[in-house]
Amino acid sequence: MKITGEMLIGKTAIRGRESTLRALNPALGTELDPSFGGGGLSEVDRACSLAQDAFDPYREADLELRARFLEMIGQGILALGESLIDRASAETGLPKARIEGERTRTVGQLKLFASIVRDGRWLDATLDSPLPDRAPLPRPDLRLRNIPLGPVAVFGASNFPLAFSVAGGDTASALAAGCPVIVKAHPAHLGTSELVGRVVQEAVATCGLHEGVFSLLIGEGNAIGEALVSHPAIMAVGFTGSRRGGLALIKIASNRSVPIPVYAEMSSINPIFVFPGALARRGAKLAEGFVNSMTLGVGQFCTNPGLVIASAGSALDGFRGMASQLISGKNAGTMLTPGIQASYRDNLERLSSTHGVSKLAEGQPGSSTCDGQAALLSTDAEQFLAVPHMQEEIFGPASLVVSCRDIDEMISIAEKLEGQLTASLHLEPEDLELARPLITVLERKVGRIIVNNFPTGVEVSYAMVHGGPYPATSDSRTTSVGGKAINRFLRPICYQDVPESLLPVELRDANPLFLWRLRDGKLSQS
Repeated sequence: MKITGEMLIGKTAIRGRESTLRALNPALGTELDPSFGGGGLSEVDRACSLAQDAFDPYREADLELRARFLEMIGQGILALGESLIDRASAETGLPKARIEGERTRTVGQLKLFASIVRDGRWLDATLDSPLPDRAPLPRPDLRLRNIPLGPVAVFGASNFPLAFSVAGGDTASALAAGCPVIVKAHPAHLGTSELVGRVVQEAVATCGLHEGVFSLLIGEGNAIGEALVSHPAIMAVGFTGSRRGGLALIKIASNRSVPIPVYAEMSSINPIFVFPGALARRGAKLAEGFVNSMTLGVGQFCTNPGLVIASAGSALDGFRGMASQLISGKNAGTMLTPGIQASYRDNLERLSSTHGVSKLAEGQPGSSTCDGQAALLSTDAEQFLAVPHMQEEIFGPASLVVSCRDIDEMISIAEKLEGQLTASLHLEPEDLELARPLITVLERKVGRIIVNNFPTGVEVSYAMVHGGPYPATSDSRTTSVGGKAINRFLRPICYQDVPESLLPVELRDANPLFLWRLRDGKLSQS
């Protein structure tokens, strides 16, 4: 499939005239062909108007058709073959093996949501039978289902050109819910975005859906994204990126005449708590696992472990020594964009120069201007608790080790932490009672608690939560990965005494879809 540099507005490919953009190969520092035409307000309005027109017919489409549509997108992504892998690798500096794994995850997400659509439990179909003879007042016939919110704006993420991009988790879950989607392509992944966008566009046409079910916008700077979130047709936003970017979108969405939810994943340092038994028994092995997790993907994962908290002593000294040795041998890797690399360098310098922080080790320098050099730093609990910016995310391969006098200081740090996506605990049987009060605190602070493993690695499954209290995400009640991601784009509606012929099919007495429903408080397929 040829990359043309065009936006996709419904079924039409359009060359924007507002600006000219090019993707960059960060490993080589060279621009990639072709150039892309950036759009403006007219393209935003056209895409939003189409999405608004598509909403009712799409949300009322047969569930099997919607599921096949999602599966067809996945099949189309696979059919792109090496052209997609090569382009995504060139635009990100990520190795092809990583892109291949991400492609598998992306297709898996689409399959997961196809199965969820077919299952129908997300509809939450609920029937309360009328009680006409109840005293003192009769109960009417009440029936409930979930319906989609409306057109959704999705912003592609810098660090996942496939899994959190054009046909990534936000798009898949919104389409599964019955919401048309307009994607704002990430400027670093222009070619990758067009390739995947054309697959979605083709699937829309093949399934006979309204063309406004999907559009892909390209634009320079923030104006096109701001216009998209401001448009009255948009009813929700999915975003993965920086805290500054997420908060800017939240402000725009909140100031609309009709405010809308922004589901933003923004920042997390994903603390690792290492208990005395684990540190004493397997400190060297933990150091190896930690360094590999910290430097995976040049540290550019939202679940990158940016903080290690452990009790001071000879076992921690051994852990730091081994981790330092391993980091010193790590080669620098290419970061996603020059802007990300510059931010990493500046934030690392700020932390390194903070009073009470010492640099334990640095990785090997690279030859590219976009390389990220690993770094390990150290401080103690007293300093960490006194300096707020020590817990700010550094997006890249750096981490801070905090030594504590006892479990009480570890708990104090946990209480001080902002909301996080994850927290990991490494422990042995003798550490269990020490861990119990910490878990109580972490349940208030994070979206996922991990024991004896590292946070990099997010399983796409029914039970996964990839979310957490602010500022990890803007809404701690939701997840952007896993089956429950569909709930972000739904709302409940109740039907009172509505005649059978006017009820949606999933709420009719005969239950023609054979859904599991809650009827008079009991779950059944009746």
